[in-house]
Amino acid sequence: MQIPKFNSESIITAIIKIIGYSAILFVGLIFYFLLSEGLPAIIEVPLSEFLQTRWYPIEDYYGILPLLVGSLVVTIGALIIAVPLGLLTAIYIAEVASRQTKEILKPLVELLGGFPSVVLGFLGLLILSQYLREIMNLPTGLSALTGSLILAGIAIPAIVSISEDALDAVPQSYRDASLALGATEWQTIWWVTLPAAKSGVLTAIMLGIGRAIGETMVVLMVTGNAPMMPTGLDTLFNPTRTMTATIAAEMGEVANGSTHYHVLFFIGIVLFIITLIVNVTASTFVFRRKKRSERILS
Repeated sequence: MQIPKFNSESIITAIIKIIGYSAILFVGLIFYFLLSEGLPAIIEVPLSEFLQTRWYPIEDYYGILPLLVGSLVVTIGALIIAVPLGLLTAIYIAEVASRQTKEILKPLVELLGGFPSVVLGFLGLLILSQYLREIMNLPTGLSALTGSLILAGIAIPAIVSISEDALDAVPQSYRDASLALGATEWQTIWWVTLPAAKSGVLTAIMLGIGRAIGETMVVLMVTGNAPMMPTGLDTLFNPTRTMTATIAAEMGEVANGSTHYHVLFFIGIVLFIITLIVNVTASTFVFRRKKRSERILS
C-alpha cells in the first residue's frame, strides 16, 4: 500500500483554508447565540414597545429608539470630525511630507491607534468634559459632543493608517503622467491619486465607522448615560446613551433569562445587523469599482 505524500505547500494551503472557514464559523456561532438569546424578547415584549421613546426597564419600558438614535448621533458626530482630519493627515503623510517626517509621523499615528480606549475615556471624563462645560456654559460636560470628540480621536488613527497605505500603493506612473500633462501637485493629488486609492480610503472610513459604533468604554464614561430622544440641534450638547453602553452597564445586573436580559441581547442583534450592513455596503462598493476597473482595462 502506497502512503500518500504531502508537501509543505499543500499543508499550508489546508491550514489557511481551515482558518478562513473557522472565521466564518465563529461569526455564524456568535450570530446564532445572539438570536437564541435575543429573539425571545420579541415574544415577551410587543414590537410596538421597542419603538417607544422611553427606556426604563425597572418599570418595563423597553423603548430602544433613544438608544439607537443616541448611537447614531455620537457616531455621525465622530465621523464628521474624523473623516476630514484623517483623510487630510493621510494625504499629507503620503504625498506632501518628506521621508524623514513620514518616518516620524506614521509610527506616531499607529502608536495613537494602540491607546486603550479606557484611557481616552478617562481623559475625556476628567479634562475634556470639564473644558467643554466651562467654555460652552453647559450644565454638564458629559454629552454626545464629548463622546463624538473622543470617538473621533479613536477613529482617526485607523483612517490615517489605512488611507496612507492605500495612497502609497498608487503607482508613481499615475502621478508622473498627471504632472507631465500640466497638472499641479495638488490637482494630481485630488483628481488622480485620491480617486485611484478610493477603495482603500473607503475601507478606512468603514473601519472608522466600525470603531465608533462598536466602542463601549468611552461612550459609557463621557456621554452622561441618559437615554433621551433628540429634541433639536442641541442634542449634541445634552447627555445621551448608546446601545453598547446600555449593554455594558446593565448586562451584569439582570437576572439570567429575564425579559430585560433578552432585550439586551436583542439590542446586540440590532448592533450586529447595523455593522453587517455597513460592511456589506463597503464590500459591494469596492467590488463594483474593482469590476469596473477590470472592464476598463480589458
